[in-house]
Amino acid sequence: GGLLVLAGMLLVALNLRAAVTSLGALLDEVRVGLALSGMMAGFVTTLPTIAFAGLGAATPWLVRRLSPARLLVLGMLALTVGQVLRAVTGSAVVFLLTSALALAGIAVANILLPMLVKQHFPHRTGLVTGAYTMALTVGTTVAAASAVPVAHAFGSWRAGLGVWAGLAAVAVLPWLPAALRARTAGRRTARGAVAPRSGIRPARTRLGWAMAVYFGAQSLSGYAIMGWLAQLFRDSGFRPQDAGLLLAGVTALGVPIALLMPTLAGRLGSLRPLVFALTTASTLAYLGLAFAPRGGAVLWVVLLAFGQGAFPLILTTIGLRARTADGTVALSAFAQSTGYVIAALGPLLVGILYGATGGWTAPIGFLLVALAVQTGAGMVIARPRYIEDER
Repeated sequence: GGLLVLAGMLLVALNLRAAVTSLGALLDEVRVGLALSGMMAGFVTTLPTIAFAGLGAATPWLVRRLSPARLLVLGMLALTVGQVLRAVTGSAVVFLLTSALALAGIAVANILLPMLVKQHFPHRTGLVTGAYTMALTVGTTVAAASAVPVAHAFGSWRAGLGVWAGLAAVAVLPWLPAALRARTAGRRTARGAVAPRSGIRPARTRLGWAMAVYFGAQSLSGYAIMGWLAQLFRDSGFRPQDAGLLLAGVTALGVPIALLMPTLAGRLGSLRPLVFALTTASTLAYLGLAFAPRGGAVLWVVLLAFGQGAFPLILTTIGLRARTADGTVALSAFAQSTGYVIAALGPLLVGILYGATGGWTAPIGFLLVALAVQTGAGMVIARPRYIEDER
């Protein structure tokens, strides 16, 4: 059972960013194909964070009524259908709506995976979190690197987006047996046997808000990078294929970091050295992108990849700062849903600043400010403590 759960988690994780980074690599083609304005293109890159915030906040309510397996089946089906429909539509509005459907499935899975780690692998939190974060990073990388070549091979950006629906459909399969077994429990829930509400309220704690701010700030920069880095390199003179590969390089180099970071976090008494190291790498990368984007592109990609290690760090910290599965899902839902509200500003403001100034100095300055906020929140979550003790 544990192996099947782990396999299912890894397949789900492969899908958690492919729908986002494939769009980032093809944003220019989609913008032309659907006649999107600059503001609309900025909204498209912001949509993932909006969906993740809204549906993430509702996930604890859903968990009390449906089993995690059934939720994951529904989530991956929504992701499959949404990706197919947005790849075939010619309407900008329908494209946004079907993208939202796909992202809703991802939003639920975002919250559930840390809870499943706590439930099924309580003594291997760092290792399993590292494994599924690495799978997430692999999916992100492959989508970013291959979206443009697939689109060119089939002669349309639609193929570069729609191909990932097949991967989402495969992720449904490991959860079907458990989802079918949960039908009886689901019927009892429908008759009123709803699980009791958790007494844990992260919104009333300093730790909960620090987790949310750290998650939000690192996601803000992460989604801005996924949405706009390829465009930055295109503007610097790189061919579209090379710009997509540089974006993929950030996530590809993040694969070993995604595996290593949770292990380090689980062994260190304080997370402060990791927080400072990640901040330093991101600062150097942003400055390099502002002043020498073409000459030092490979170095900035390497530094960005290390700086984005803040994502596996915060996912691991969610498990480390809760004693129970209830505490983990409550903290995960609050940190991620609130964090994605903060993160929604990233791609949108980067797009607005880029459109208003015609360059990348102002957007990068904004990302440096967000990084300073992230570092401050990181100092709060660095000390070992538990959300159950702060109720």
